[in-house]
Amino acid sequence: MATSVAQDRLGDLFVREGLITEPQLQQALAEGKKEGTRLGFALVKLGFVAEDELTRMLSKQYRVPALDLAKVISIDPKIIKIITPDVAYKHLVLPLRKMVGKLTVAMTNPTDMAAIDDLRFITKLNVEPVIVGEFTLRKHLEKYYGVQGGGEAGNLGELLSEMNEEDLEFVEEKEDETSVAALQAQVEDAPVVKFINSLLTDAVLKGVSDIYIEPFEKEIRVRYRKDGRLHEVMKPPMKMKAAITSRIKILSDLNIAERRVPQDGRIKLKMKSKVVDFRVSTLPVIFGEKIVMRILDKGNLTFDLTKFGFEQKALDDFMWSIQRPYGMVLVTGPTGSGKTTTLYSALSQINTIDTNIMTAEDPVEYNLYGINQVLVRTEIGMTFPAALKAFLRQDPNIIMVGEIRDIETGGIAIKAALTGHLVLSTLHTNDCPSTITRLMDMGLEPFNVASALNLLTAQRLVRKNCTKCVEPVTYPEEFLKAAGVPLDWASKVTFMRGKGCDQCGGSGSKGRTGVYEVLRNTNAMRKAIMASASTDEIRAVASSEGTLTLREDGLKKVERGVTSLEEVIKETTAVD
Repeated sequence: MATSVAQDRLGDLFVREGLITEPQLQQALAEGKKEGTRLGFALVKLGFVAEDELTRMLSKQYRVPALDLAKVISIDPKIIKIITPDVAYKHLVLPLRKMVGKLTVAMTNPTDMAAIDDLRFITKLNVEPVIVGEFTLRKHLEKYYGVQGGGEAGNLGELLSEMNEEDLEFVEEKEDETSVAALQAQVEDAPVVKFINSLLTDAVLKGVSDIYIEPFEKEIRVRYRKDGRLHEVMKPPMKMKAAITSRIKILSDLNIAERRVPQDGRIKLKMKSKVVDFRVSTLPVIFGEKIVMRILDKGNLTFDLTKFGFEQKALDDFMWSIQRPYGMVLVTGPTGSGKTTTLYSALSQINTIDTNIMTAEDPVEYNLYGINQVLVRTEIGMTFPAALKAFLRQDPNIIMVGEIRDIETGGIAIKAALTGHLVLSTLHTNDCPSTITRLMDMGLEPFNVASALNLLTAQRLVRKNCTKCVEPVTYPEEFLKAAGVPLDWASKVTFMRGKGCDQCGGSGSKGRTGVYEVLRNTNAMRKAIMASASTDEIRAVASSEGTLTLREDGLKKVERGVTSLEEVIKETTAVD
C-alpha cells in the first residue's frame, strides 16, 4: 500500500511537470500493477517518457546524483561479486565502484533505507547511491547476473527428460540438535555479542518501539517498528541463527533448552546514564523461534497530558475524572493505541505522597516511583480478580487494573469504585458508546455501571505530518464521498500531507499523536445507561452534550495540518 501511494505521488509530480498526461499516468499505473513493476519502468516501457528525462526528474526529487547506465561500458567482475544475484534483484541495485570503505551502487529508489542498511550490513561498506532508470537497470542486471529465475525447464516433459532417478531425494526435516553446551559456547563468541549489543543500541538511538527477529528457511530478517510502521533493516548470516536466539534468551533469563513453547522475559540495558528496558517475547515457528523485543524507554515517555493531542473540552473532562475521589475511568482501544501510556500519565498526575496507589498489570511496562505495581501471573493463581481482592485489604486510594477481561474482574472493579476508590482500567472496544453496552453484555448491572462510571476515553494513534516537507494536497470528490468525509467541510479545508524528505526518511511523517473520544458520565448519560439504551442511543446523547467522535476529533487535527486525511480515515470510521 505504501509503495502504491508513493507511486501515485510521483505520478502526480510527472503530470504537474508536463512529462505525461493524466490518462498516461493511469495506464502506466495499471501496467505496473499488472506486471509487478514500478511506475518509472512502466512509463519508459510504454514509451511515454524518455528514460534520461525520468532520471533527471527523480534526481531532482530525491536530491541524489543521476547516472546514465547506457554509457557504462563494463563493470569489474570483482565488484559485481560483492552483491549476490538474489540481493541485486530483490533491491534492484547494481554495484558500480568500490573506493576505500565505500561502495557506489546504482538504484531506482535511493530513499529505500531498508535496502541501503541491508547492503551496508552485507558488504561492511558505506553505501553511496546514484539514481538510474529501472528499464536500463534491469537490462544490466540480466547482463551481469543472468535472467532472474532463469534456467528452469519450460515444461514438465523437458524437466523429466533432464532428470535421473539419482537427482531425486526426499529430505526429512530434523529439529536443530545443537546441544545446550554448544549454544552456550556460541553465545560467548565476540561476533554474536557485538551484533546483539549493536542491534539494541541502534534501535534505542533511532527511537524504535519494537525489534522483530524472524527466522525463515534460508534467511533471518530483522525489522524495526517506528511510529507504527515496520521496515526491514538487515539480514544476519544464517549461521548465527541459533546463537542470536540463545544470546537474547540468556540476557532475558529464559530457558535456552526450551524451544517448543513461547517464553517471556526482560532485558535491562544501561546506556551511559540511561537505563532502557526491553520486553522480550519468543514464539516457536517452523524455522526456529521468532523474537519480538518491545523497547520501554522511559526517557522517551512523556507524562504531560497536554501534549497528547486532547482537544480542550476533552482534556478538561479527563482531568476532572481522575481528580475525583472515587469512581471508574476506562480507556479503550486496540492493542498499540497507547492506552497504557494514557493511564500511566493519569497516575503521574495524581501520584502524591499522601496517596496509596496500587496497580495490577500484565505485564508491568514501566516502573513508576511511588506506585505499588503487581505483576499478574495467571499460572500461579495471581489473576486480576485475586490481585484486586488483595488490594482492597491494603486500604488503597487509587487502583489501576491492566484490563477488564471478564465479569469477575469487572464486578470487583465496580464495587471498588462504588466504595470510595478511584479505579482506572482498560477495555478492548472500538469506541465509548460500545464500551457501555459491552460492560452490560458482560453481565454487569446497568445501575452499577451508571453509578460507578466517571468517564470513558477511546483512542487511536495517527502519524503526524513531517514539518519539514509538509505541503498542500487535494482529493477527488469520489474519494471524499467513499471515505464518509463531509463535502461542505472539505471545501473549507486546506489538506496537508508530507511528501517525504531526508528528515523523515522519505515517509512524509514523523512522530505520532492521539485521536480521542472522551465521554463524561452526565445525568442524561446515567439515565440512558439505567434504561439499558442501545449503542446508537448512547451515542446520540453523547453527541448532544458535545462529545466528539474519533473521526470528528481526527478531522480537527486534519484542519490544523497536524496529520493527513489518509491517516484519520485509516484509523477511524465515519458514524452515520
